[in-house]
Formats: sequence, C-alpha cells, structure tokens
Amino acid sequence: MKTSSDLVRDYLTTVEREASALPADRRQELLADLTEHIEVARAERPGAAIGDILAELGDPRTIAATALAESGNVTAGTHPGDDAGAPARRGKVHPLVPLLMLTLALPFAMVFPDLPGPAFAFVFRITGAVLLCTSVHWSTVQKTTGVLITAVLPTVVIAAWNLSNGGPEGDTPALVANVAMLALLVGTATWLWRTRRA
Repeated sequence: MKTSSDLVRDYLTTVEREASALPADRRQELLADLTEHIEVARAERPGAAIGDILAELGDPRTIAATALAESGNVTAGTHPGDDAGAPARRGKVHPLVPLLMLTLALPFAMVFPDLPGPAFAFVFRITGAVLLCTSVHWSTVQKTTGVLITAVLPTVVIAAWNLSNGGPEGDTPALVANVAMLALLVGTATWLWRTRRA
C-alpha cells in the first residue's frame, strides 16, 4: 500500500514528466507551486485524505497541458479530442477579470449607496476573490496578499465604519477614507497585474 508521501511523489513525477517540454525553471516553479499547495491543504485539513487533496488539484496531465499551453508549447503526442491537450478549467478566466471585480466593487457601492449597490459590491468582492484564488497566474503568496488587501481589508473597514455609527461627522472623512481605500485597491491590482505569470 502506498503512503501519502508516495502518492504525492507519484503525482509530482507525473506532472514533471508530462511538462518536460517546459523550460527547466518554469517546470520547477510549477512543481514548487503544486508542492506548496499540497502542503497548505494538508496543514489546513489534517484529517483529509491525500488522494482527495490531489484530486482537487486536478489531473496531472491536464495541469501539465495547461502550463504548456500558457507557455506557448504544444504537448507532444496529444491527439485531437484528448483531454490532456485541453487547458484546465481554472486557466480560462482572463487575469484582468478578478482584478477588475475586486477593484470596482468599492466604486460601485459608492455610486449606488442604497441597495442594490452594497449587495452587488459584496458579490463582486467575493467572486473576484474566488477567481483570484483559483487562477493559475499568481503564486499562493500573491493570491493571499491580494485577497487580504482587496477583499478582506475593505470588508473589515466598511463593517467597522458602519458599526461605529457612520464614523466621524461630515462627508469629508468618508470621502477621504473611500479615496484612500480605492487607491489601495488600484495599487494592489496594479501590483498583481505586473507580477502575473504569462
């Protein structure tokens, strides 16, 4: 019977073999990202079976094919209709989509302060965070930083502002706070856009 270490090693070996057409540095980066994701998932869910965690990552051939497609290489030996040649589902969303959703949530709520503005802004923020987290264009650290700054921080600030009976008196403090938050969101989105993987 294979141990969890054996299953992880087999999984990563399959990805490495299937992605052999990638440049060595890109292939090692892919393997490092997968290893990090597996370790984080195991730490967050200690009782989860390693097979379930690997199944959530996806088929190794599909991951390799996606990486090859993103780098402009064609998978050798792939036939039309073969699933290994199809890009992974998580790579279909353009990297600009989550960044726009996370950035535009605040202005949307400001322009439409009554319902449905805040409700749509909340949905934008959650959807943008999910798309960012499932994207293949950023590392785990970049995703975590992006979600914390563009989704969690604005939610906490807005909730604290509302719970403190609207904050300081007058419109000027609210305007300054909103402009500062918008600048932070735009700055973070710009950083994520510049550091994305092609």
